[in-house]
Amino acid sequence: MGRVNSPLTVGHAASKRTRMAALCLLALLMLVVPLRGAFAQSDALPGTTTPAPAAPAQMLLNADSLTYNRDKDVVTASGHVQIHYKGRSLQADKVRYDRKSKRVFASGHAKLTDPDGTVSYADRFELTDDFKQGFIDGLRSDTADKTHFSAARAERGDDVTTLDRGLYSACKPCARHPERAPLWQIKARRIIANGQSHEIYYEDAYLEFLGVPIAYVPYFSSPDSSVTRKSGFLAPQYFYKTALGVTVTTPYFWDLAPNYDLTFSPTVLSRQGFLGDVEWRHRLSNGAYSIRVAGIAQQDRQVFYDPPFGPGSKVFRGEIDSKGEFNINKNWKFGWNGTYASDKWFQSDYKLSAADYAQTYFGEQRSDVYLTGQSARSYFNLSSDYFAGLSKFDLQSQQGQVWPSLAYNRAFSLDPATTGGIGGEFDLDANITHVSRQLAAWQSTGLRQFDNAYSLFDVCTAYTPGTANGNCLLRGIGGDYTRATLNLSWKRRFIDPLGAEWTPFVFGHLNAEWLSLNTTDGTTFSSSSGTSTISNAPQTVYFGGKANGFAGQAIPGAGVDYRYPFYARLGSTTQIVEPIAQIVARPNTPAPAMLPNEDSQSLVFDDSSLFEWSKFSGNDRFETGVRANVGGQYTVDFDDGGYANIMAGRSFQLAGQNAYATLDAANIGFGSGLGQNASDYVARMTLAPNAHFALITKARIDPHSLSAKRLDVALNTNFNGLSTSLLYARYTAEPALGYAYRREGLATTTKYRFAKNYFVDGQVVFDLSRYLYNGSLVKVSRFAVSSAGLGFGYINDCIAFGVNYTSTYTDPTSSSRTRNQTVMVKLQLRTLGSTTVHQSLGTSQVNQAY
Repeated sequence: MGRVNSPLTVGHAASKRTRMAALCLLALLMLVVPLRGAFAQSDALPGTTTPAPAAPAQMLLNADSLTYNRDKDVVTASGHVQIHYKGRSLQADKVRYDRKSKRVFASGHAKLTDPDGTVSYADRFELTDDFKQGFIDGLRSDTADKTHFSAARAERGDDVTTLDRGLYSACKPCARHPERAPLWQIKARRIIANGQSHEIYYEDAYLEFLGVPIAYVPYFSSPDSSVTRKSGFLAPQYFYKTALGVTVTTPYFWDLAPNYDLTFSPTVLSRQGFLGDVEWRHRLSNGAYSIRVAGIAQQDRQVFYDPPFGPGSKVFRGEIDSKGEFNINKNWKFGWNGTYASDKWFQSDYKLSAADYAQTYFGEQRSDVYLTGQSARSYFNLSSDYFAGLSKFDLQSQQGQVWPSLAYNRAFSLDPATTGGIGGEFDLDANITHVSRQLAAWQSTGLRQFDNAYSLFDVCTAYTPGTANGNCLLRGIGGDYTRATLNLSWKRRFIDPLGAEWTPFVFGHLNAEWLSLNTTDGTTFSSSSGTSTISNAPQTVYFGGKANGFAGQAIPGAGVDYRYPFYARLGSTTQIVEPIAQIVARPNTPAPAMLPNEDSQSLVFDDSSLFEWSKFSGNDRFETGVRANVGGQYTVDFDDGGYANIMAGRSFQLAGQNAYATLDAANIGFGSGLGQNASDYVARMTLAPNAHFALITKARIDPHSLSAKRLDVALNTNFNGLSTSLLYARYTAEPALGYAYRREGLATTTKYRFAKNYFVDGQVVFDLSRYLYNGSLVKVSRFAVSSAGLGFGYINDCIAFGVNYTSTYTDPTSSSRTRNQTVMVKLQLRTLGSTTVHQSLGTSQVNQAY
């Protein structure tokens, strides 16, 4: 029997009865809408105009056969039935339409597809003639975002679907064994999905893993997967720490409007009481801001260390955080990021938020407000910064505060036709910075000396600058320091007929410095162990006996950069050999008597700075005299994407004052490898033959012994699910800079993915020079552990589970250290949320032979 295609045609092979039934059904569909339109027009008021009725929705029907029972007024379609109506599609082996009750019955491989992409399978559908409402037996429903419902029986409404003895999961069924329970599911006596509020309600619900119940909830609700934000409780968090007790946080999120919300995170601590935490977020048309307030009135204050090791017996502790950023226009923005805390231990004690990079590695917290403008060729930034030291080794009065800092850069491309053939690029760079600090920051040369009271803070017993007899470094001035810098430069690139590249350049460096030292303030520490004083008075020794003054420098310069790359094609590789030479000439400018150094203390001479016009890291210091920089590099590129590169070079002071041999209050320049007329060698090697292996090595090499004074190695591999990262660093001792011992460390991270969804990872950091700190007093392992961690997890399309153990060590200057151990378990169920449990295993004193 031929297929029936309605409403347009009926197959010629159909029987007379089949064709008659199809024609009757078509006639019925054609009559319904005109009659409705006629009644509507007859009810219209005289003199009014009634708009024409909308065109009826078209129903498309495909079936192997179609029959009509006049007695029962029932139309039946059989065999591969497909009906498309108002965006919905119904498929089944058999569909029966009862014209009297206007009900549609579908059975046999029944499938209903909704306009939103949800596909429902059932043993039997009983629906209204628009497919919106009805009853479903043996339901299994898959939504467009890959969530899954099933029920023995369901009732379908316009906006609400009720599932009796229902199941819900975001895990797709096992392809090989679909009859098995998914990884996790919610089994409930009743599940109600409200399409209008986009909320799913569960009654008498069990959370099951692999079909095994592990938790029971009499009633709860969750937003459906289409919701991105909605008021309600968020996943709870659990934590245990000896000083806090058992800690439970249950956040509640208020979706007050599409562009602002409020999150209240009350925390109950069995040992300390109640901690309140409220965060307000507001997004406007041109930006967004947030404000967070947290605080607690502590019940058991004796568990915390007394200052300066801890907050002591404070009753109230808390903090206020705010950040925001607003676009003034497409080029300008204004923003801030600030924190005010009752003490520097509050965040770490109460685990309020994950520490950022600066907090983790530098032990500081930065608050700033800024105005920034940026275009394709220019940059402007005006900011003020407040730094708070978070380590117990920090004195807040020794933290430098920047009020304010202004930076401006503008690059100009010069057209040779309009500049008399000059052309090239002109660059303007300006900076004005004011630094204020209440108390001078001192550090002894050689072995570091700490205060007698607490053995925490750097002190000096004598104050003599220099490297020969110097015994104290001035890391930061106590008082006020203002510096204005203007750098102007021009350069142009030429290529000669032989293919060599010439880049002549000229520049000017202007520096103006105002210094006002605070020579009166100081602080004294006293305890049963002794007394120590940090004083501002000795500062004048480092600045020619002056406490106040002005100094300036004007350094013009010119030079040329020469490169001549040789290209060769060998086999499947492209190889380049490139010699590089540069000469920079400046007048012999003597160093001023007052030479503060606040922003140029991180001087590192390596391949990246070899051809810089000034190798100092900031604006407080600048190169002088005539210097030649020479080197070369070799590069090979493989056709399959791999490459290798080797670079080496050296720098020579040809004439004039060597700025790196002119020491400032912090001895910067000494030990840099640039203090002699002929510098140390610098080299770099990069090897990446494929996407699975990469090795980068950098070194600064003594020209006489050829030993590495500074060595950095980074190795990354990724083979068959096993990824490894290794970082190694070794720097020679520099007593004149406060580093009495060699600094050496090794950090390695490994992650292995197996069985598609599982992974195990680990990381360990070794302090390879710690064994030198205590001489023969304490036996210390050559591989002293600074931190270690181990983790295991499982991730797939519906669940993420992880367990992590971390062990960290503090107080690296003592013979015994404190080890902090923590276990964290995190479970995330897609569409339902996540929960985290922290368990502190406590702290312990460990001997470093451990």
